Amino acid sequence: MERIYLDHAATSPVHPKVIDSIVSVLNESFGNPSSIHSYGRDARRLLDESRMTISSSIGASFNEIVFTSGGTEADNYAIMGVAEATESRGKHIITTAIEHHAVLHTCEYLEKQGYEVTYLDVDDKGFVSVEDVKNALREDTVLVTVMYGNNEVGSIQPIKEIGELLKSHQAYFHTDAVQAYGIEKLDVNDLGVDLLSVSAHKINGPKGIGFLYFKTGTKVAPRIFGGEQELKRRAGTENIASIAGFAEAVKIAQETMGEKQQIFRNFKARMLEIFEQNDIEFLLNGDIGKSLPHVLNVSFPGTDVESLLVNFDLAGIAVSSGSACTAGSIEPSHVLVAMFGKQSDRLRNSIRFSFGLNNTLNQIETAANQVANIVQRFQSKNRK
Repeated sequence: MERIYLDHAATSPVHPKVIDSIVSVLNESFGNPSSIHSYGRDARRLLDESRMTISSSIGASFNEIVFTSGGTEADNYAIMGVAEATESRGKHIITTAIEHHAVLHTCEYLEKQGYEVTYLDVDDKGFVSVEDVKNALREDTVLVTVMYGNNEVGSIQPIKEIGELLKSHQAYFHTDAVQAYGIEKLDVNDLGVDLLSVSAHKINGPKGIGFLYFKTGTKVAPRIFGGEQELKRRAGTENIASIAGFAEAVKIAQETMGEKQQIFRNFKARMLEIFEQNDIEFLLNGDIGKSLPHVLNVSFPGTDVESLLVNFDLAGIAVSSGSACTAGSIEPSHVLVAMFGKQSDRLRNSIRFSFGLNNTLNQIETAANQVANIVQRFQSKNRK
């Protein structure tokens, strides 16, 4: 039985060239980049080259990139760092109800510390309104944090429009771009963001490495203390092998972005076409025209998500019901709750398919037909 991996939004396989890059650094460049001898200088060169590759991928300057342990740390650093650094200006933060838990739980923590957080609702397609952001702004708002593309339904938020709105306000603007980076073309200057979070393992890089973009002049208090690494903003000896692997993954992603977008859109269209041909009942969660190309979230009325996932896995198809960070939770998806309400049947029958490296059209067709057969079986049984 062929196993088909369609859960790339949770994590992605490491690209062979990235593996080669990591192994090469582990074998040949073990120096500490803070050391002044030749071993240290070699490591420093790799660090600087990687930072240059990554900064240029989003139109940032070399010294605006700080490496982190991943997207979660980057989100935490951005939100808590801004909150602490700007406390004298105000203690109000604006975010949305569909953010990743790395953002939501950080905001909840800050609420316990005396901050006030406004959680903006989204419409039934998963989009936040710029007008709602405008109406929520106050004189004491110090941060607005809105994700670029949602990890569960793929909805792409109006980041550039929010950036324009905030140009005349004191609030810093942060976007969690973990799910969008490497798939969508991002330019921090065009978007008007002050902070942007990214994780390597979503783009066929290694786990445990990411970055936070800081616009020059942005006041962010450090979260880790020690040495003067990462331009004095994040202490600790840099993970050179993973950083070099990350940079290699970024190069590949930038070179193949346009091609991948078209391939993934074709995968989406073909999967939905096969669902229609098999005459199963399904509903699309989100707006296929304004979503990340690699994310497809579908509701199958008359089914149960846990039974579907078990049966899909037995058929060799790896998918999920939403964010990997909450896969073991019995709580319904907070994203679908925000879109459809707590009573919606979609909370109990929605599946996320996400595409990536090594997927082929043949795999998509095979998986779609198997999914349709399983769904048809459940729906037919429930009609009796």
